[in-house]
Amino acid sequence: MSKIYPIKTIGPTIPSMYLDKRLHDDKEYGLSIFKPMTNECLNWLNHQPISSVVYVSFGSLAKLEAAQMEELACGLRNSNKNFLWVVRSTEESKLPKNFIEELKLTSGNNKGLVVSWCPQLQVLEHESIGCFLTHCGWNSTLEAISLGVPMVAMPQRSDQPTNAKLVKDVWEIGVRAKQDEKGIVRREVIEECIKLVIEEDKGKLIRENAKKWKELARNVVDEGGSSDKNIEEFVSKLVKCKRHKN
Repeated sequence: MSKIYPIKTIGPTIPSMYLDKRLHDDKEYGLSIFKPMTNECLNWLNHQPISSVVYVSFGSLAKLEAAQMEELACGLRNSNKNFLWVVRSTEESKLPKNFIEELKLTSGNNKGLVVSWCPQLQVLEHESIGCFLTHCGWNSTLEAISLGVPMVAMPQRSDQPTNAKLVKDVWEIGVRAKQDEKGIVRREVIEECIKLVIEEDKGKLIRENAKKWKELARNVVDEGGSSDKNIEEFVSKLVKCKRHKN
């Protein structure tokens, strides 16, 4: 497109303190649709081993069917991994009956934590996170790349299948949990994907690539990086145009 139109790429456009750390007051977007349970999430994560937690979130809009919620709950439980699962209050009724209560009783709330919303950047940055089970919305995908978190992709609609293909086949920083003929990702598939990414030798390249892309993301927005240069050139042209008109 740059050969046809005067287009320049910038980004990743996430707060500076999660990438190049050049703007010390740039720590968040300044807007949250839901109130994050920040203390609950971070306190729980602080007590988990490094790279052990599956972070699960389908963003602010995606709605899973009850059957899919049950498969996801069972897959997380069967993976035997610690998990932090964001389930919006409007979606909580779709969880398996007594799932949260049983979670607390059987593991003392150490194995899994279900919250209505979380500070996603702070969670993804946390050293205890081992992978991100995501719908592959563009914001979530960009944040995971920027923070070096490997992904298990469960796309739902619009651009998400394309993003999932990029994650799996182009950037090689995750796997895609495939649906069956009924359009449901089964618990066995979810369990297999999580274990592959976090612990198996097959996932080693994925984990290494995630770290590589994190470094690339930081470099492009850092001083002298391609994004930094493109912004400078764009602003410079605007200034010249303004002077010319005056």
